[in-house]
Amino acid sequence: MSSPVIGISFGNTSSSIAYINPKNDVDVIANPDGERAIPSVLSYVGEDEYHGGQALQQLVRNPKNTIINFRDFIGLPFSQCDASRCAAGAPVVEIDGKAGFVVSRGDVEEKLTVDEVVSRHLNRLKLAAEDYIGSSVKQAVLTVSSDFTDEQKAALKASAAQVGLEIVQFINEPSAALLAHVEKYPFKEDVNVVVADFGGVRSDAAVIAIRNGIFTILATAHDQHLGGDNLDAELIEYFAKDFEKTNKCNPTKNARSLAKLRANAMVTKKTLSNATTATISIDSLADGFDYHTSINRMRYELVANKVFSQFTSFIENVIAKAELDPLDIQAVLLSGGVSFTPKLTTNLEFIFPESVEILGPQNENASNNPNELASSGAALQAGLVSNYDNEELAEALQPIVVNTPHLPKAIGLIGAHGEFHPVLLPETSYPVQKKITLKNAKGDLLVGVYEGEHHIQEKTVEPEAKEEDEEDSEEWSDDEPEVIREKLYTLSTKLMELGLKDVKNGAEITFNVNKDGVLRVSARDLKSTTVVKGEL
Repeated sequence: MSSPVIGISFGNTSSSIAYINPKNDVDVIANPDGERAIPSVLSYVGEDEYHGGQALQQLVRNPKNTIINFRDFIGLPFSQCDASRCAAGAPVVEIDGKAGFVVSRGDVEEKLTVDEVVSRHLNRLKLAAEDYIGSSVKQAVLTVSSDFTDEQKAALKASAAQVGLEIVQFINEPSAALLAHVEKYPFKEDVNVVVADFGGVRSDAAVIAIRNGIFTILATAHDQHLGGDNLDAELIEYFAKDFEKTNKCNPTKNARSLAKLRANAMVTKKTLSNATTATISIDSLADGFDYHTSINRMRYELVANKVFSQFTSFIENVIAKAELDPLDIQAVLLSGGVSFTPKLTTNLEFIFPESVEILGPQNENASNNPNELASSGAALQAGLVSNYDNEELAEALQPIVVNTPHLPKAIGLIGAHGEFHPVLLPETSYPVQKKITLKNAKGDLLVGVYEGEHHIQEKTVEPEAKEEDEEDSEEWSDDEPEVIREKLYTLSTKLMELGLKDVKNGAEITFNVNKDGVLRVSARDLKSTTVVKGEL
């Protein structure tokens, strides 16, 4: 292809752009204002159009002409659009059956459908990419939420085409984020991963099984009313009550005062992700009174504890939707702006075993910027499709998530004491082949191949008794029994048995499931050419 294919992550709150540079590394591109997490905001002051952070600043002074949180409206009839998410900015109106906005451009009112707003936003991202790369950009891979409909994708393509940008492929946001992570920190074995994207106005999660490098989505979940704005709302309420206690007036009753509080709440939230204390100072917040206060991270976490609990429950629910247990999960990958909050990671550590990695900004084995994961994954996919010319592209493109058939139960071997040893884990996509080596096997060997089912066993461990003096023996102890949960396998259906005679120096057993789901198992002596095979 003559021009680079870029990756774009287009979110309700913020967007980002990335591409594969000539050194074959991923570059996340900053806009002219130096923003790599570019607010998805457009604002109009007179004849001027502002974009990104400059537009976001207009929410206090010029909210009626500032368009926010519009992405999810694309391709939907007006009746299905949640206009409340735009309450802080330009109100949503109906234009030709679709969501739209009316803004003032000097003395003239301009009607903009959401399709036009999306076109202008994508054009700004395209121009920023061209300015950084130094050449024209005509094609992109675009991330979308996993619940986007075909109609919404078609509308996005049409809006991009209006500004000369061809969307050559869509990639689901959780898949893009996971792709970017495994490119840098690949998993060493088959795993189940929860990818959780906590954005400004909504939350999305997916449980993805990685088997032999293939991503299979087991379940997705979406909450259109849970995001960073909920944390802002808790801070706004806290600050408003604190202000009212001193000055006897409620700043939330005035739109301008509320906008000031919201802007400072957003800054406070971001500050407390990196520091233990944040200070805000607002001149003339309400009725001429200034407001100055400080809040520490512990107080913030108490104030917003209900919302943090909702984030944790959201992840638990998507795991249950996949018919799995937290013990079946090996890693949780966090993306989106809320992921920077340490309390989110701390809460998740309580519901998962210690072996589960919470891959957020505080983890050394994860990206330190969750806002850039999706665009980086889109850029990696763009790098793949850029190897094809236009004639090959339509045939060559394959989705990054391949929903191939997968095994409902584990398949493995029976041990010497009747225990089950899984070889192919549940949710393994097929066709697949896996070999194991029994280095210490000798003599006559009977290989029993079984299906296995897992269950969760809980046992209570009482706290260790402490030596006490007689005078202290009646003192109350706050030590509570510890409940330990363990994942165990039990034998299920016997599939086949294979016999090897007179094994000298170990054996190799090969499991193969073809595209039709037919299982073939072969066993051979490592020092012999004799092979025993079984099929089911």
